[in-house]
Amino acid sequence: MKICRTATVSYYVKNHLKSQVEYMRDIGMDVVIVSSYGPEIHQIKMDDRLKYEEIEIARQIDPLKDVVTLFKLVRLFKKHKFDIVHSATPKAGLLSAIAALVAGVPVRLHTWTGQPWVTLTGMKKNITMLADKLIGLLNTRCYADSPSQREFLIQTKIVSPKKIKVIHKGSISGIDLERFIPFELDMEEKSLRKEKSGIDRKSKVITFIGRMNKDKGIVELIYAFKEILKQGYDCDLLLIGPLDQDSDGVATLSLDQYINGCSKIHYLGYKKEPEYYLSISDIYCMPSYREGFGTTVIEAAAMGVPAVGTRIVGLVDAIEDEKTGLLVQVKSIEGLVDAFKRLLDNPEEMVKMGQRARQRCVENFDKNMINQLVALEYLELRKD
Repeated sequence: MKICRTATVSYYVKNHLKSQVEYMRDIGMDVVIVSSYGPEIHQIKMDDRLKYEEIEIARQIDPLKDVVTLFKLVRLFKKHKFDIVHSATPKAGLLSAIAALVAGVPVRLHTWTGQPWVTLTGMKKNITMLADKLIGLLNTRCYADSPSQREFLIQTKIVSPKKIKVIHKGSISGIDLERFIPFELDMEEKSLRKEKSGIDRKSKVITFIGRMNKDKGIVELIYAFKEILKQGYDCDLLLIGPLDQDSDGVATLSLDQYINGCSKIHYLGYKKEPEYYLSISDIYCMPSYREGFGTTVIEAAAMGVPAVGTRIVGLVDAIEDEKTGLLVQVKSIEGLVDAFKRLLDNPEEMVKMGQRARQRCVENFDKNMINQLVALEYLELRKD
């Protein structure tokens, strides 16, 4: 079976599709990855059955570039005669759907991982919603990476209920439970890891991992963190991930403006081993305005770290409120402050939430199970 996986940027491929494309190769499928170039692509080991084709796919609307990309995709799809083209991310999703239909690809799939238009207004919102409707119309089958996202897409009439599924309980490709595993660091090792990140040995650690983008709720997180510092809590905040412009996006956030020299806030940039920092974390925070599911929340859960997140589509599936973490209203600085204080004031409850989060992750989000289910989807659709 010949599979093509497309995404707009290589950052997404490495962080969300790596284990899945490697699994498909290992069970005998021929896989080609298509995305704009980025250094992250070198973290995937290519061979005769797993190849990479670089095609620039602009994240922003650019008619001239988009037409060029479309022709390149059509040519590539015709050349390889794929059995399945499976896209993710908005721009790659739309262009792949059109190109695969034109090229005569029999099975065309797309996975939605959140809707950018949720936070947009006016003409731009209408255009991006229309793009999602076309993705739903042109593809053979679509997937949402969480149950609440599936319901949202149906309710907003983006896609027919018969055409969209969720793989098991959600997520894109599950979590590597052999990589993200809680382990007891002795006090000295934990202290050394903290010191390497500029953190005091006794300080509690709140961590965020993801793109530094306003839609991720970074501004509210920083303000809430500064408020608990004012109230006397001994905490440090780790911000891990690329600036939006560093992952082929448009700069929407000036971190320095909000950090403003606060020595307890540490921006570390993109890190290849987030588990290293989760091992010293006490609370994971994802205060996003929009999400498809929240993969980093589940990575933290696998490490036994409870989460504070916003009560939005996707995160309501990644976090079980009051069980594996706490949900607060979107854009609520006060809500974040109250959630942080509750967990910091009740360390036993915080630990229990982390333990329940780990157990839920083991039962529902093991990458081996998710990847096998996706492979079965491919086999079923090819037979049809």
